[in-house]
Amino acid sequence: MGLPKRTPRLAGSDTPGPVVPGEAADLGVLSQVIADAFHDLPPSRWLVPDQAARREIFPGYFRLYVEHAMASGVVHTTTDRTAAALWLPTGENPAGPAADYGAQLAAATGPWIDRFLAFDATLDQHHPVGIPHHHLAILAVRPDHQGQGTGSLLLRAYHQTLDRHDGAPAYLEAADLRTRQLYLRHDYALRPGAPFYLPDGGPPMWPMWREPQPQPVVQEEGSRERAT
Repeated sequence: MGLPKRTPRLAGSDTPGPVVPGEAADLGVLSQVIADAFHDLPPSRWLVPDQAARREIFPGYFRLYVEHAMASGVVHTTTDRTAAALWLPTGENPAGPAADYGAQLAAATGPWIDRFLAFDATLDQHHPVGIPHHHLAILAVRPDHQGQGTGSLLLRAYHQTLDRHDGAPAYLEAADLRTRQLYLRHDYALRPGAPFYLPDGGPPMWPMWREPQPQPVVQEEGSRERAT
């Protein structure tokens, strides 16, 4: 979770197996997938304590993220559209939101706008600067499909791009201990000072960083023959 950044689109990405790029036609269903997956996370309960209001607000709120990632980054989903990963390539100094983001956010969140602005400001304050990286803004799996390895599948798909082609690090903010453990298994490490806390006694979030992983060198068959 985090403030959307204005960044250039990533050129090319590997999508092995059932991982596919999200398309404009997927906007509504993926927004709802994220809303359902994030409904009970501690930061979500902090943003909108009332469950009914949260259920009403979140699809429109997360639609802003999906729209932004489709325009400026990479959206990965599965063939059954039950999960989504939103990646935003980010330069040395992350840019601020789009000029109309404030108006869009106010329209989506209504009376809870101050909480969402404080949330964005807190995440922005802890976002690393000084090195280009790829920000995993959202990784979400529909609740009835969680625990089946789908999140790991989406992570591996994009990590292949980072490791093989870009040699670029990745950054994210884990929202609870369960997701923190998932990312630790995928070569992320906690950032110094982790966790940070949302304002007014809010819950912790864990900033995490992944360095690109070296890939094994695979010799071509002809090269092995010439070497013997």
